[in-house]
Amino acid sequence: MPAVLTVDPRSGVPIYLQIIEQIKRSIALGILQAGEQLPTVKQLAIDLTVNPNTVARAYRELEREQVIETAPGRGSFVRANGVTESPKVAAEIAADALNLALREAKSVGLERDEIRRLFEAALERWFGGL
Repeated sequence: MPAVLTVDPRSGVPIYLQIIEQIKRSIALGILQAGEQLPTVKQLAIDLTVNPNTVARAYRELEREQVIETAPGRGSFVRANGVTESPKVAAEIAADALNLALREAKSVGLERDEIRRLFEAALERWFGGL
């Protein structure tokens, strides 16, 4: 697996969700391709210094969402439809990032109008005038 996953235990986001998001992002960006094998649960747990149950939970959720498939004795692989649905995955990733940013903005006391102003300024910076 060419993608390097990292986790931040202090982020407030459960580690298994961080793993799921990063694998989905890697698929959406084409870093992970259909049929590509993921690290074993044990190996990824060692690489990330996390409990193997955490990685197993992430893999189970990805399998439930039909992003990966697991073959007993062979390992876990990116499903073909996990790649073809990348626009959907990309939208989910963006929605998660926006929700996190909004939660942070609200938690530091910003009001709706100030958040809207900041969002509009960021849109302008990244996409220019419409």
